[in-house]
Amino acid sequence: MRYYADERADAIAEEIAKMICSDADIGVVLGSGWGGVADFLEERVCIPYGKLEGMPSCGVEGHAGNFVFGKIGRNRVIAAQGRVHLYEGREIGDVVLPISVMKQLGIHTLIITNSAGAINTRYRPGEIMIIEDHINMTGKNPLIGVKAMPDAPVFIDLSALYDNQLSDKLRSVAQEMGMRAHAGVYVQVLGPSYETPSEICLLRTAGADAVGMSTAVEAVYAKYLSLRVVGLSCISNMGAGIARDSLDHEEVLETLEEKHAKLSRLLHKFISKI
Repeated sequence: MRYYADERADAIAEEIAKMICSDADIGVVLGSGWGGVADFLEERVCIPYGKLEGMPSCGVEGHAGNFVFGKIGRNRVIAAQGRVHLYEGREIGDVVLPISVMKQLGIHTLIITNSAGAINTRYRPGEIMIIEDHINMTGKNPLIGVKAMPDAPVFIDLSALYDNQLSDKLRSVAQEMGMRAHAGVYVQVLGPSYETPSEICLLRTAGADAVGMSTAVEAVYAKYLSLRVVGLSCISNMGAGIARDSLDHEEVLETLEEKHAKLSRLLHKFISKI
């Protein structure tokens, strides 16, 4: 089966396979503040994006730019330690390329993580939100220009994009760990500027609970690739106008740094139960 951006993905996957035994079951996209999760992998092997021809490098603080391979329990895992973003001026094919590569290496399940600003006033920084649905406000869709084929339609049903069974299992693990886990709607905006208070008000009216600058387009593409998808946000700040504090990327990273050990344990325990 051929996929969008697939020729690059083929070449990169082949290059990786020459370096290590790279077959995998589960892929993880590690967003801002989640990079330390890769440290918990057993038999860990790290391949920087820069060593792979055609693989775009990460240009934002908090995104290391590596594929990290390892095991958690019986599961073989690939972690994309960092992502590229549309707001960097990247093409959408670059944004979803790591998912294509992981698919070519055999994954059947994708865990997508991010940091997000709270729109729901009941949320607090440091809490997590399991994504039950999303709103794509980027004006971009990763399936634009993709030729539909009988075994790979582009008119895909997104009514159950995020896997309910996996989400329930993730919620159960969070509860076992004493973590407050919300279930909510995530909205992806283009960025890179943070939202205005009026935009936050508009997004709340539209039904969103948290906002960020990634994830939705990746989730759509993963569904196109017939992957099971689960999404997880760490609430890093309150949206503009909800709290009096100004928004600053460094402060967002500090909040995530405080929580990264617990976030790592959460994903480790969750993956071991898949």
